[in-house]
Amino acid sequence: MHFGPEVLGAALEGAGAGAVEEFTGSWDDLPADTHLGTGTPYRFRRYGLFRIRPGRLERLPHTAFFQDKSVNKVHGGVPRLFAPLSASVAGGEVLRTVVHTLRRHLPGPRAGMDTCGVHQIRVTATTRTEGHPAPEGVHQDGHCYVAQVLIRREGVSGAESALYDLRSRPVHRAVLTTPLETIVLDDRRLLHGVSPVRPAPGASCGVRDMLLVDFFPGGGDDARGEGDVALPVEGDVASPG
Repeated sequence: MHFGPEVLGAALEGAGAGAVEEFTGSWDDLPADTHLGTGTPYRFRRYGLFRIRPGRLERLPHTAFFQDKSVNKVHGGVPRLFAPLSASVAGGEVLRTVVHTLRRHLPGPRAGMDTCGVHQIRVTATTRTEGHPAPEGVHQDGHCYVAQVLIRREGVSGAESALYDLRSRPVHRAVLTTPLETIVLDDRRLLHGVSPVRPAPGASCGVRDMLLVDFFPGGGDDARGEGDVALPVEGDVASPG
């Protein structure tokens, strides 16, 4: 499903503009992704793991992010240790609100979805070097659900998000342009990819900031009281049968 900024925007009204501004500003403090293997870094990121509890997030010990080679042909099979989320982001009301709101809008049953991985990612591009949000191409992440939230898009062309069914037939295409615009997908039933980031005409560089949240069962208690039925959202992108 693909929905506009009003969903997360309304949920974050109680957090206050200052808290939201501090949260989005934290993307300016992301270290380079050392696993890219490129001479000039174009991707910067932090990562954190959480158990989803009623009304809160329980931060789990920091660990490497791992994907099987079957879903990530570029970086799969290798534990990637990214810098942890800052304490203010991990323990803040904004992230808690965003995660719980996204969970309520998963495009399928929520029972058992008690754990999430949170990725802060910045991809940059210059006139000499384009940025690749998904170097692995069209892929799956190896989780149950994946939420993709635009935080910032400045001086950027490209970066079109595309969803495909498991036979690689196109299902949905969109360019996220407005902060808090979101795509949430069932990673078990869809493939996804993003085209390269390039500077917009007349710009010397471009910046695209994303918040990615992976939802999956972690073996703990479910987020009781959150319900187990997906909410209908305008602009729903149905998973293939």
